[in-house]
Amino acid sequence: MTAPIEVRGLSKHFGRVIALDAVDLTVPRGAVHGLLGHNGAGKSTLVGVLATLLRPTRGTVRVAGHDVLERPAQVRRRIALTGQQTTLDLTMSGRDNLFMTARLLGAGRRAARARTDQLLEAFELTAAADRPARGYSGGMRRRLDLAMTLVRRSEVVFLDEPGTGLDPASRLATWDMVRGLTATGSTVVLTTQHLEEADRLADAITVLADGRVVATGPPEDLKRRIGRRSATVRLATAADTLAADRALTAAGLPPECDRPRRALTITLTRDRDLTAVVRVLDAAGIEPTRLTLSEPGLDQVYLALTGHRRTEAP
Repeated sequence: MTAPIEVRGLSKHFGRVIALDAVDLTVPRGAVHGLLGHNGAGKSTLVGVLATLLRPTRGTVRVAGHDVLERPAQVRRRIALTGQQTTLDLTMSGRDNLFMTARLLGAGRRAARARTDQLLEAFELTAAADRPARGYSGGMRRRLDLAMTLVRRSEVVFLDEPGTGLDPASRLATWDMVRGLTATGSTVVLTTQHLEEADRLADAITVLADGRVVATGPPEDLKRRIGRRSATVRLATAADTLAADRALTAAGLPPECDRPRRALTITLTRDRDLTAVVRVLDAAGIEPTRLTLSEPGLDQVYLALTGHRRTEAP
């Protein structure tokens, strides 16, 4: 079956500003795909093209089996989008916003009421359901906005910075909802600047910088490719710390030394390095009080790939 999202050679220019440059992207059915990058990296521009809100300058883009230029109406019938700006009618209650959206999308009254009640409960808005949305907090408005996106079960769902404005509890609830979408067959594309969000949710991540794709792959693969594991050894005395530092350096495993904490951190470049650390310490007659293994994080990968590069692209 055709992938729900297929992008080849996509470029988007705003005058002289190159917002996207030769982007390739394929997202398989039922996956969560994260678009990771700083402000101006091109994430929202890419979503805008995929959702038919922006016309590509060059390249081919197919969403839900349809070309975004040739059949934009067919694409729009199969997608849902939550942007960074709210689309609520603040004069209406949360319940009425959801019910009206369901009716506009073709649901009968009974089905619209049922879906409204389901989403109010899922996003913990039942208690405030009949209050005007203008009285909602920023987090509540964001949750209602996300709920409106999910009124219709769409083939492809775009979530542009879904965690923006949410407290930790609401963010976790939103993550659960995203996972639920893929369980019913939807494909989700989310943009984020939050490394934890991308790491926890995405089956694969595309890292954007200056409008270009700098890496794509599952989070674990990116970590293994760029990140480095490390081992931290805590020692009982300052003398043990000095002796361990000398022994590890002589063995070709030079550590970073934190003398006040009596801790040595060794970068593990090979699988056998951890075993080597233990053997060196044992041979020197040094017994650590603690040995901690740290896996590489997505933050290391992101910084290594992007180097904090920033542009003024959308």
